[in-house]
Amino acid sequence: MEHYCGLITGNKESVPLKSISVTLTINDFVASVSATLNYENEEKVPLEAFFVFPMDEDSAVYSFEALVDGKRIVAELQEKMQAHSIYEDALSQGHQAYLLEEDDYSRDVFSCNVGNLQPGAKVAVTLRYVQELPLETDGALRYVLPAILNPRYQLSEQSAKSCLNIKTPIEPSEDLPYMLSMVATITSQHGIERVQSNCSLSPMQYLADDKTSVQVSLAEGHKFDRDVELLIYYNEVHSPSVAVEMGMQDMKPDSLMGAPSAMVSFYPNVPEVETSKACGEFVFLMDRSASMESPMNNQKDSQLRIEAAKETLLLLLKSLPMGCYFNIYGFGSSFEKFFPESVKYTQETMEQAVERVKNLEADLGGTEILKPLRKIYKAPSIPGHPLQLFVFTDGEVSDTFTVINEVLFNSKKHRCFSFGIGEGASTSLIKGIARVTGGMAEFITGKDRMQTKALGSLKLALNSSVDDISLSWDLPPGLLACILSPEQTAIFRGQRLIIYAQLTGTMPQEESSGEVCFKYTFKGRSLENRVTFSLQPKTNASFTIHRLAAKSLIQTKDLGFHETSEKVKEDVVNISIQSGVLSSFTAFLAINKELNQPVQGPIAQREIPRPVMSTSRHSYKVKLCGRKGSIWRMIRQCEAADLQLGELEFSSPGKRNAESLSGTKKSYSSNKKNDGKGFRENVFMQLISCQKGNGSWELDEDLARILCTNLEDIMTANPVKDGDPSTWATVLAVLWLHANSEDLKCEWELLERKAVAWLHDHADSSIPMLVQAGSNLLKLPVIPAVFGF
Repeated sequence: MEHYCGLITGNKESVPLKSISVTLTINDFVASVSATLNYENEEKVPLEAFFVFPMDEDSAVYSFEALVDGKRIVAELQEKMQAHSIYEDALSQGHQAYLLEEDDYSRDVFSCNVGNLQPGAKVAVTLRYVQELPLETDGALRYVLPAILNPRYQLSEQSAKSCLNIKTPIEPSEDLPYMLSMVATITSQHGIERVQSNCSLSPMQYLADDKTSVQVSLAEGHKFDRDVELLIYYNEVHSPSVAVEMGMQDMKPDSLMGAPSAMVSFYPNVPEVETSKACGEFVFLMDRSASMESPMNNQKDSQLRIEAAKETLLLLLKSLPMGCYFNIYGFGSSFEKFFPESVKYTQETMEQAVERVKNLEADLGGTEILKPLRKIYKAPSIPGHPLQLFVFTDGEVSDTFTVINEVLFNSKKHRCFSFGIGEGASTSLIKGIARVTGGMAEFITGKDRMQTKALGSLKLALNSSVDDISLSWDLPPGLLACILSPEQTAIFRGQRLIIYAQLTGTMPQEESSGEVCFKYTFKGRSLENRVTFSLQPKTNASFTIHRLAAKSLIQTKDLGFHETSEKVKEDVVNISIQSGVLSSFTAFLAINKELNQPVQGPIAQREIPRPVMSTSRHSYKVKLCGRKGSIWRMIRQCEAADLQLGELEFSSPGKRNAESLSGTKKSYSSNKKNDGKGFRENVFMQLISCQKGNGSWELDEDLARILCTNLEDIMTANPVKDGDPSTWATVLAVLWLHANSEDLKCEWELLERKAVAWLHDHADSSIPMLVQAGSNLLKLPVIPAVFGF
């Protein structure tokens, strides 16, 4: 069962956080968000409360303010340690103070402090941010408002000071003390086809006759008991575009925020090429921590994460091309690998790996991902076989910067495809390790199948990419474009490239335009796209492009609180304060000095909860007495009391917990047996298990049982008696896949290609006869195009 919570008192009678309201505006592929947290102190003593919450790591938070008794108090962005000091002083003097900061160890965790909230007082705290929206493989734009923030594993003693290591109680979703309201307005010049969500929405209302603007909202009374996900489908998304935004009038004309900024979007419509490269070293790094015993989602018959992982590895193994190299690592508190070093993909090595996959368990403890990564990177490279790393994890790591920096240090030698499993996976970790290697990040939530997303990424890794990307600018005399984004020269099919640039020099006074030329190569062909854009843009009061450009710069330079040099820290602080975009070295601070009532005596004991996804671990509480200050001060108190933060969170489950896990497995198995779709998928996996490494199937009793017929009838129906029986078996297997698992085609498409290629090598002229006979035997329609004739 999943557990969720808000801010509650020790006796659970008063709830400082009453509601959250969100206004979401999406313009093409950029989201602008305003989130308001409404607090009310119903107790008889002053309160200081803080709320730890997740946010996508690409979010550029640029505004924080409080509305107190009708008075608006706007926060200033300051260097973080200075902000902490001023916050503490303000509380000691009896002022109201508000602090918003990003965690030192992960870009996707934030904390909001509401200090000296007087009895009966009501406060509305509002934060605003902008964010690029990622693309799904089917072309949908994905916006997520995260609710789940899982406990995360400590990689170092330093990360023990993360705000994530404050232990908090949890509340069942039916007792969640606050509601969420959200209104979303979506506009796009491409036209909006549809909007989907994992939550109940009001009917979609078109605001324009040409369907370029719509509005949707969450159903009334929505409890924030899960991540809120929107999938937006536009009619056309492949057109390259350039948007220009004027700078701030009161800033220096050549500064980051004073000069005009441009956002260039490149999303090529790359055809799918059915080529299967035999080169490449494929390493699969799979999370086997205790949390992988959790279900994939909150549906009654949801598959366990570890079971989905095993099926995913099996499909990946069957889909690899002959002649490549591969290895599989499992990690938790320790790690294991299938082979001492990557081995060549043959029938023998594939069979060995499949047998080990079948016996995998989520039995390796915590989430220590650094050691296996370093082991993979230390292995010698295989000439002619570039490393492609696939990382699967629920992302429960507190010090994400350390992991990202390790991947960045080795980025020249590999490409990383990362997969965040379940709600609460760290967007900072999953997106970060993919971004620094030019790979792709995927998140598996709700009813998403890990198998589908993993095989989609393998298909990209095996197919041709768009390479040698370059941009050239044609601008009026006296105007130059300075690129702010890190260089990226290659992207995959279905991947979008966004580049930020600063326009320096003199902007033309009269109507004029500029042009950007995209040059790239695809399958050896040199191609180009040209886009003309206006140099008289409208003023944007939110300075969205400038904020996103600043966020891009911060992400490139900010390597974490303990990994970034002092000189670069200073640079990041300057960019952050100039742009107003929060970083790990700055914090928003607001003080209401009109309230001047010093706190008399200690405030009542508090237990401060946060939303988490239940796992097989025990939950522990750390109770903090007296007036509580910033998270930093709380952790200091825990250290003084000799409390080992994070240690208990990942200890092995006790007997009672083990029994609970056993019950979960039994329940899952029972549900699967009684579910028709689950049984069909089980037969599907049985068929896949029988496929050989070269793509063929053997004609045997196992195959006959899957095809629901007997072996003698199959042999009798074979029209090519003197041929290789495996060609007949392979045709029957491919026909069965199309007839019984069409909705899972994206998962078996690669291994089907192997099968058809093998057939053309071994029974080319006989294929039409075999297909006709197979269709008659299995009473299926003939599908000659599948077999290439």
